[in-house]
Amino acid sequence: MKTLKISLILLAFFSLLNNSVFSQQLTGLKIIENVYTRAVGDDMTADLTMTLTNSSNENRVREIKQFSKDFGDLEKKIMFFVSPADVKNTSFMSWSYDEAGKDDDQWIYLPALKKTKRISSDSKSDYFMGSDFTYDDLGDRQPDQDVHKLLREEKLNGEDCYVVESIPKDKDYMYSKTITWIIKDKWIGLKKEFYDEDEELLKILKVNKYEDINGFWIITNTEMKNEQKDHKTIMILKNVKINTGINDDKFTERIMTRGI
Repeated sequence: MKTLKISLILLAFFSLLNNSVFSQQLTGLKIIENVYTRAVGDDMTADLTMTLTNSSNENRVREIKQFSKDFGDLEKKIMFFVSPADVKNTSFMSWSYDEAGKDDDQWIYLPALKKTKRISSDSKSDYFMGSDFTYDDLGDRQPDQDVHKLLREEKLNGEDCYVVESIPKDKDYMYSKTITWIIKDKWIGLKKEFYDEDEELLKILKVNKYEDINGFWIITNTEMKNEQKDHKTIMILKNVKINTGINDDKFTERIMTRGI
């Protein structure tokens, strides 16, 4: 009986030791890499409702059809605006590369001008279609573009989270830093704070809902609020379908001009 007690004590000790070693090895960079590589399926289609709310609590609603596909070392996304009439047939496309140091390629098609415009690096800080998301926010920022530090571990909305500070290596980047609350094991960014060039809080991104769809954790309700302008954007995904086999030629400039 005494031997069994000693064995249990030793087992508990080594279990705590292993957890401590694991915690030490799990750096801020590794946590962000886990978020970046979180599986969401090979392709996805969804209906997206974008609601813009100003400081007077007035809403503008936009309906969008969204497609995305993983090409291995490249992810392609395309969005078609369905309504209202003033933005109908506008489309946006983004190609995000895994290659270190390679920026996203992005295009927007404006039907009134009948012209597809490539988004330049200088325009990535512009806000997308009046929302609180910049063009850069809509892309996939590579983990090695920032220096990451694990600040602490804490609960947020009942979820056990890692809190990671990310400071861009490029000193001219639009944000001086971000702080992200990441759900342990699910690797979902539950909340993210964006700080401006003066290190003042600019925006807060919150994930209001995520769902298990076909075995993948999919974020279906996101809110971005500009704290300095008292303006927010809510994006809600509906009718999400994963791994339907979207054709590769869905993600071209020609398709942008043709529409859905």
